[in-house]
This record gives sequence, structure tokens and C-alpha cells, in this order.
Amino acid sequence: MTRYDKLVRDKIPEIIAARGGHARFHACGDDEEYLARLVAKLREEVDEFDRDRNAEELADILEVIKALCLRLGLDPLEVEALRAKKADGRGAFEKRLVLEEA
Repeated sequence: MTRYDKLVRDKIPEIIAARGGHARFHACGDDEEYLARLVAKLREEVDEFDRDRNAEELADILEVIKALCLRLGLDPLEVEALRAKKADGRGAFEKRLVLEEA
């Protein structure tokens, strides 16, 4: 059996079982472990996007961000509103600007 020790989506146990596989799982011990594993999962998903550059990997990143928002007691829609406000006030990344000196 392959060892993983990583946070996975909620339906992974059923998916593995439906394929005839066997796996061992445990729930995060506390909120701090869950937060640490979410942050690690975000890094994992960003690395996967860096390799594959597709919409599915971006969707995975958004799912982890949603889970982080909920864990931190933030409304994902309010976080999106903050993003839009920052884009309105400071701009987005459409002009592809690279700061060289300031």
C-alpha cells in the first residue's frame, strides 16, 4: 500500500471502496491540524497547477480556499468582495506589470 498522509476530499473513501480498494483514514485531531493540512493542500494544489495549468487544478485551488475561509470563519463571498475591492482600488494583473525599482 502507498502511504500518503495528506488531506483528501470527503468522498475519497467511497470512491476508493467503489473501485475495490482498501485505505485507512483518520480525521484531523484538532482545528490547528486541520488548518495546517489545508495550507499544505493549498501548496500541493498550486504546485499541481504550476505543472498542468488547467481549469481543473484552478477549481481544486478554489475548493481549498473555500475550506480555508470556512475554517477561519470567513464568508467566501465576502472574501470575493474584498478581492474585487482591491482590484478596483489597486488594479488586477491585466497589464502584466513587473516592478523593477521603487
